[in-house]
Amino acid sequence: MKTDRRDAEKLARCYRAGELTAVWVPDAAHEALRDLVRAREAAKKDQLKARHRLGKFLLRHGRRPEGLKAWTHQYMEWIKSHVRFEQAALEATLADYVEEVDHVAARILKLEKAIDEAVRQASPEIRTVIEALQALRGVAQTTAATIVSELGSLARFQSPRQLMGYSGLVAREHSSGNRVQRGGITKTGNSHVRRVLVEAAWAYQHRPNVTGFLLRRQKNLALSEEAKKVAWKAQQRLHKRYKALAACGKNKNQIVTAVGRELLGFIWAIAVEAEKQQRHANAA
Repeated sequence: MKTDRRDAEKLARCYRAGELTAVWVPDAAHEALRDLVRAREAAKKDQLKARHRLGKFLLRHGRRPEGLKAWTHQYMEWIKSHVRFEQAALEATLADYVEEVDHVAARILKLEKAIDEAVRQASPEIRTVIEALQALRGVAQTTAATIVSELGSLARFQSPRQLMGYSGLVAREHSSGNRVQRGGITKTGNSHVRRVLVEAAWAYQHRPNVTGFLLRRQKNLALSEEAKKVAWKAQQRLHKRYKALAACGKNKNQIVTAVGRELLGFIWAIAVEAEKQQRHANAA
């Protein structure tokens, strides 16, 4: 027998026992930013497909440039000015593939400008956390916006370990008695956050330093000293972790997954502190 009354009683008992997990419902601002960030992600996937089509078409016909890196401006200019076919059908095919690559590149550029504008017009709560996360190496504005729009308030997670479990970057386990059996990552939770974390983790294979884009971000955004300290600690720890796992013979995909999981702990620390400071500013 299933009735509303029985369901309500069951929910009440579970609530009393503390067995219900709170669910974050995004507000309109988070939802709008999330859709925009996901639109850019979809455009990047379309760009990869378009480039594969054009690249494999040129490869089938033996057209390879010498001394040019693929998909740079010079590479595209070489295709447009030097690649020619005698058959009109092949010329039409090439023109279509090149046009699609250019079209997707224009889409991505337009969406990135829209993300910049959306972040500037976002509420102080969202903008503060996005700016604070950019103190981390490998976490630029798009990555920070993805994390904030997908996760919302990171203070709702009681600890970094809870956030790591939510992201699906922890190892699955099937243990009983004296037997302990662990496997690959669970891949539960939000796949968009998991993707940007693994992408950001690749930056920690390099020695710790604050130069280039990272230095400009930290200066232009006027980040707090606390965020910079956490970011520097993250560089030192995660680079050491990367080298240790590499010395153990782990492959690079396993290494960056482990580094991405630990990076999430530093993201939690910076975001929670930024949210706390913003609440104090609002109260004042």
